[in-house]
Amino acid sequence: TCAALALLGGSVAALGLWKWLGKKRIQKKMEEARRTRDEGMKKMAKAVQQFREQVPSVQRDAILSLPLLELTGRLQEGSLSPRTVLYTYLEKVSALEVTQQTNCLRHFIPECEEQLQEIERRKEKGLLYGIPVSIKDHIGHKGHLATCGLTQCLDTVMEEDSVLVKVLKKQGAIPFAMTNVPQSLFSYECSNPIFGQTLNPLDPQRSPGGSSGGEGALIAGGGSILGMGSDVGGSIRLPSSFCGLCGLKPTAERLRGVGWALAHPSAQCGCLLLSHAVPCALGPMARDVDSLALCMKALLCQEMFQLDPSVPPIPFNEEVYSSSTPLRVGYYDTDGYFPLPPCMRRAVKETRSALQAAGHQLVPFSPPRIPYVMNELFMKTFFADGGRAFLDVFTGNIVDPGLKPQVNSCKMPRLVKKLLALLLKPLQFLLLLQLKDVAIISTRRSVQEMWDHHHQIQVYRSQVISQWQELQLDVVLCPVLGPAFTTGYPRKLLGAISSTMLYNVLNFPAGVVPVSTVTEADEEELKLYKGCCDDPWDRTLKQAVSGAVGMPVAVQCVALPWQEELCLRFMKEVETLSRGR
Repeated sequence: TCAALALLGGSVAALGLWKWLGKKRIQKKMEEARRTRDEGMKKMAKAVQQFREQVPSVQRDAILSLPLLELTGRLQEGSLSPRTVLYTYLEKVSALEVTQQTNCLRHFIPECEEQLQEIERRKEKGLLYGIPVSIKDHIGHKGHLATCGLTQCLDTVMEEDSVLVKVLKKQGAIPFAMTNVPQSLFSYECSNPIFGQTLNPLDPQRSPGGSSGGEGALIAGGGSILGMGSDVGGSIRLPSSFCGLCGLKPTAERLRGVGWALAHPSAQCGCLLLSHAVPCALGPMARDVDSLALCMKALLCQEMFQLDPSVPPIPFNEEVYSSSTPLRVGYYDTDGYFPLPPCMRRAVKETRSALQAAGHQLVPFSPPRIPYVMNELFMKTFFADGGRAFLDVFTGNIVDPGLKPQVNSCKMPRLVKKLLALLLKPLQFLLLLQLKDVAIISTRRSVQEMWDHHHQIQVYRSQVISQWQELQLDVVLCPVLGPAFTTGYPRKLLGAISSTMLYNVLNFPAGVVPVSTVTEADEEELKLYKGCCDDPWDRTLKQAVSGAVGMPVAVQCVALPWQEELCLRFMKEVETLSRGR
């Protein structure tokens, strides 16, 4: 008996030691990743200092204030050099004006100097000649990590550039920075245990959104003029809304298969929980709509179609984007699932009035069955295996606080999940959405059930398209989640993304345009906000957005699949009218 007890005690001690050593290894890898980032920043600052000594007369603020179209014009004509522009933006970042405030940078790309030299030698100037571009953490760049905020991805360095990066470089752009993301990308908090929490440059008490939150913070802080993000539930549009930027989520296949990190063996890290049913889309983020259009025009080129034959060879249609024909616009200011704050609904109403006054035809439109889409189609796509793939992502990882509710619910025994779902069923579904998702996570689905699920998504898409066509709509104007949440609140309000998530399920191109800011009157009206039924869920939303006077307020613009140019044209119209107001 004593021997057995001693053996048991020894086993427990060995297990404890093994776990302790594992944690120490993880901590060491995380510290090394942070040290590498900091050393890169020091190298960047040193290179900038050398440039300033060589060229002391650069008009830094004047260059940083130029819109992308004007900047490209100056670069093309030669009145500005790519070197001057690159080092001006590097100085903005390396001076810690942006990064110290927001912690938005994951890594500086030192190879940007090589790309600079390469484009200086070329005879042909691409559409993005000399433009510094930032890219989201998981978009593959040769010689760099694609971490997704996960420690098990800290060992795999990209062996080649993703197709997206190759095309950007072919068009003369200079990728110079990789930006921070939330752990696993399955959050709009933008925090991970390796590189920490990213903050909103417009208010450091608030979140920049996610998962392309590092991009949002860097661009809004003036450290980048054009960035590339990704979107599977609102990950381009939410940071754009929170940070006052323009962002486009294209039809997923329009830029699909561009060789980003998941095409690499490091995909086994589970960087994203994706499905063909609700595909992830890559897209641009910038300060204005013209910048998005230029980026899409540059990417949709012969080089892209040759490098990735899965991308349909459809060049950008400039004629559609430049058209001034009046539009027939569907609109709604609530989806009937998650009532947004008064300022976001005001933005839709004011934009609707401005469009009507400008000669466009406005038609009420109501997308059907949003609760069904959110709970049945969207969530069940992500947790079709009972949450197993989601949990595997965190094996050996420290879990970020923003993801602990989802991870813990996945870890519950199946019986406990089913009992909780049964007990909570009579209660308000919005209040307990995250716990009700326990029922969704609890059951692994069979192959037949997955086929049925995919079919249900296709049926829903067909229904919405039919409704759209019956009303003879060109585009739709609708709300987007905002204004920026106070940090810590996105993790409590997963169900609030219904406004953006819908268009991932539908796979429609959708973009965000800032049209206003939060006013004192909005703040007063927020005090009367009851939401769905004035339950704790609604009160949490009120707390998340309160005190946001002066923060950006945006709207969402949507078109049918493959009509990115029309979506951008509508966004440009909204932008022009809002600036006129």
